[in-house]
Amino acid sequence: MQPVSVSEIKAIADYEIERETFRPLAMAVKDRRRIRVGDHLTFLFENRLTVRYQIQEMMRIERLTKIEEIKHEVETYNELIPGENQLCACLLIEYETPELRSVWLTELLGLEYHIWIEVPGEGRAQATFDDRQIASDRISSVQYLKFQLTPEQAARFPRGASIVVDHPKYSFSQMLTEAQLIELAADFQ
Repeated sequence: MQPVSVSEIKAIADYEIERETFRPLAMAVKDRRRIRVGDHLTFLFENRLTVRYQIQEMMRIERLTKIEEIKHEVETYNELIPGENQLCACLLIEYETPELRSVWLTELLGLEYHIWIEVPGEGRAQATFDDRQIASDRISSVQYLKFQLTPEQAARFPRGASIVVDHPKYSFSQMLTEAQLIELAADFQ
């Protein structure tokens, strides 16, 4: 999947006009790419459209107009665009209160070794976390991760896959729906 280029990014005034139609489209795509695993983990799988939307929204919110600032946002968010046979996601670790969140962000240390995409008949692809989001005493509530599938896993993926979390303190598996499989399989093309 090609990264977003700076030339695709609209100036804030132009984006405000486009936003009326672009935002609902992007939100619908994001909804199809949102997968809940257990009660506290949500995976938001990214693609070019969702990344472009995030860049445009950051520019809008932070009022970024300088080309250096825009280039920085594009470079940063392009890390979330999947490469060949790859899926990329933002993982949100969600707990109801700051106190619970504080406890569980410590309890879930080591989570980076316990998340997989499992493709029946083809095995598992382990998530690779962005090391910048993990400290020695706790993990961040937002994680960026990638799943590098083999060509065989990617080819078989549309027929069935699950997200598996096998952390000693948080163990869940979530089968992807047919619609989710179709949506995410498009990232391999």
